[in-house]
Amino acid sequence: MFVKLCGLRTEEDVATAVAAGADAVGFVFTASPRQISVDTVRKLLAGVPAHVLTVGVVHGISSTEAGELAEAAGVDALQLHGAYPRSAFDEVAGLRLLRATSLTAETDVRTGAFGEEWLLLDSTVAGSGERWDLAALERTPPTGQWLLAGGLSPANVAEAIAAARPWGVDVSSGVESSRGVKDHRLMREFVTAARSTPPGVTRVRA
Repeated sequence: MFVKLCGLRTEEDVATAVAAGADAVGFVFTASPRQISVDTVRKLLAGVPAHVLTVGVVHGISSTEAGELAEAAGVDALQLHGAYPRSAFDEVAGLRLLRATSLTAETDVRTGAFGEEWLLLDSTVAGSGERWDLAALERTPPTGQWLLAGGLSPANVAEAIAAARPWGVDVSSGVESSRGVKDHRLMREFVTAARSTPPGVTRVRA
């Protein structure tokens, strides 16, 4: 199970994520309680080993500006979060991309449909910790390397994985002691819980 811990802001956050065995770490470039500067991200990357994917996360800015931020920070990949059209992904096609969106009747749930390497399905309010109806995934099952997000925590991630059968999971608010402040114990517990689901578990209705 691929695990991404998002919204990291300090050296301690990064060190905890790496030690816990996270596959990816995310840094928020745009307006959010978790927002940090490009300069800070560049410094934090020094603590991330090569096997851990680093992701710059943006929302509400142009893809051109997002690409510039990602390149300036030196992250491995760019996450365009929200209602970005296919053309936005075309504009930053030279980067490794993650398409993050909520699930609606119009959402294309085929990973790679917009030229992205990964798809992330989140609640309608990103970073809010709100859960959403996973039963909708049975009507429109995603394909490829897709991550489940939205309202996940150490207490419910194993159940959510069993229900949705994602390729990976992503968490931010579910491992915080307060908005934007990571709880290192919860980060470790989340990674452990996410990997506790036995392979081949039959999907059940959430």
